[in-house]
Amino acid sequence: MRTLVDIGDAEVKALDRLAQREKVSRAALIRKAIDDFLARNSSASEVEAFGLRGGRKVDGLAYQEDIRNEW
Repeated sequence: MRTLVDIGDAEVKALDRLAQREKVSRAALIRKAIDDFLARNSSASEVEAFGLRGGRKVDGLAYQEDIRNEW
């Protein structure tokens, strides 16, 4: 999918220098930057949620059954 993004002249020049050094296109650099950004930000929520109930004294299954019995 194509997307239009406004980028300043200094950023475009820096991307062009990096693209030339890495021997890839400017578009490839931008795609990689977006992939890296999404990977860093999407996995954070999984890490934060892991072990969320770990410090509780109530068994998770017992808690689930109690909550369901309220319905």
